[in-house]
Amino acid sequence: MIELAGIIILGILAQWVAWKLKIPAILPLILIGLLVGPIAAEFLSEDGTKWIEPIWNGKEGLFPGESLFYFVSLAISIILFEGGLTLKLNEIKNVGPVITKLITIGSVVTFFGAAIAAYYIFNLSWQISFLFSALIIVTGPTVITPILRNIPLKKDVSAVLKWEGILIDPIGALVAVLVFEFISVEGGGEFTKTALIEFAKIVLFGFTFGFTFAHALNFIINKKWVPHYLLNVLALASVLGVFVLSDAFAHESGLLAVVVMGMVLGNSNSPYLKELLYFKESLSVLLISILFILLAANINFDDLLLIYNWKTALLFAIVVFVIRPIGVFLSTHNSSLKLNEKIFISWVGPRGIVAAGIASLFGLKLAKNGVPGAEYITPLVFMIVLGTVLLNATTARMFAKVIGVFLTKSEGILIVGASKISRLIGHYLESNGRHVVLIDSNQNNINKARDLGLEAINSDVYSDKLADNIELNDVGYLMALTGNSEINNYVIDKFKSQFGENGTFRLVSSTEMNDEQNNPKEGLFSHTNDYNSLNEVANNYPSINEIKLDSKEHFERLIERTEKDKEIVPLFIKNKTGILDIIPSNNKNVKIGEDASLVYLGKLIKVV
Repeated sequence: MIELAGIIILGILAQWVAWKLKIPAILPLILIGLLVGPIAAEFLSEDGTKWIEPIWNGKEGLFPGESLFYFVSLAISIILFEGGLTLKLNEIKNVGPVITKLITIGSVVTFFGAAIAAYYIFNLSWQISFLFSALIIVTGPTVITPILRNIPLKKDVSAVLKWEGILIDPIGALVAVLVFEFISVEGGGEFTKTALIEFAKIVLFGFTFGFTFAHALNFIINKKWVPHYLLNVLALASVLGVFVLSDAFAHESGLLAVVVMGMVLGNSNSPYLKELLYFKESLSVLLISILFILLAANINFDDLLLIYNWKTALLFAIVVFVIRPIGVFLSTHNSSLKLNEKIFISWVGPRGIVAAGIASLFGLKLAKNGVPGAEYITPLVFMIVLGTVLLNATTARMFAKVIGVFLTKSEGILIVGASKISRLIGHYLESNGRHVVLIDSNQNNINKARDLGLEAINSDVYSDKLADNIELNDVGYLMALTGNSEINNYVIDKFKSQFGENGTFRLVSSTEMNDEQNNPKEGLFSHTNDYNSLNEVANNYPSINEIKLDSKEHFERLIERTEKDKEIVPLFIKNKTGILDIIPSNNKNVKIGEDASLVYLGKLIKVV
């Protein structure tokens, strides 16, 4: 009982440390597992026992006998199902040719390149070599996001790395499952007629069960045949049921079935999909915390000694410095990315949780079945995972500065709220060369913004997901334009340090409007206009205009006019080079340069 409670406590502590230090959680989780497992047994325990013993002599420990396999299998099935839910087919079409090539051409390069390297360096069989290469295809958002969160990058570079991690996770897992299943069939992976038949059965049942039960679950949910409070646990039970049932019909087809089930369900139109994702994400965090301490602790010191030689360093160097760059440069050929951006993407390729988790499961199962070379799978993959995470976590920021992809000033603008006034302002800013992102929880507003060609994210500002969005790394201005003053104040307080490097602004509230003595320092545009009056102007005059300024006095006269005329709202000062400066509600100290213009919303100004 103490060991089980200790794993959960240490796991959550590791997750908190990772969040605090802004590093991938997999790093402290595996390090803790190694500490309480093989390191404790070798150096810290007087009798040579581990502090946490997942399995001992096949009989004792937390999971005696084969129960460790069962727990790991069920946990991995839930994690893979959640990964499948995130794979949207429409995103593959829209993310651009570079990302599509990275998850296809790049995966093929890694699959064959790493297999050839492992085969010749460690003299492994081709089957084990290809399983190793399949396992290290994946990168994963859980390791990419913490590394890049505080590195200001051009939006295209961040987007490539983010979407590669999201899309390649279930794809890499699918490839690894297929390779493992082929090895597991009769004959230890020999290319026999029986092996091909068994492999075909695995693929057939895996896809059939996954596809069928995904549609069945979606039908039951949409028909509201179960109460709302049972939806999440019903989904969990369905995943476990499909895994076990598929495995009963075709041994080792369960993982394939849950990946397919997640992909099909994730591309459905279920209104409960977002809620299901939140639940599965929380469950995955708990399972991952337990799983990786458990699996790392289960490694024996002899397993670590297997790879304690120059061959491991050579394999790591080939995977990181040869295979990854070849895949990236082939995938980005003839793209708009610059040479230094391609080099940076080649440098950042940390392997993640799916690779380590499936490697442990497959390594344990193959070693138990006596497959030659299976004992190398877990330590080699763990070495790639830890090595790439450590390398990228410690050098990515410095490397970005050295090769010139680090943005010295964040000029992007985050607009919270995607109502008509926000869309008008966002479209104008985008037309003038600024990177603009709109955030709103109203899908209708998001769709209208996207119809205008604007980048818009359906997100709740109270969720932590917004802070993890690495595509917002170039944002330095924050504008809160919602109709709720409490939300506007909350946004300023929560996100000013992350997105407001160059300035944070919000609309004045109805109580602050027309009260010059209560004019907030972060007030936006005008102290005579709140959300309602701005939207009224936007509805009556849905266009943004410009007028040349002769002097500071000219500007002040125009401001006086806008304070009297509710159908004109000042927005920005545009200098002669086209740079836009936001006008605050307290506009007394606004600087007016030569050949500047006033940008305003409302009716045309004809006479001053």
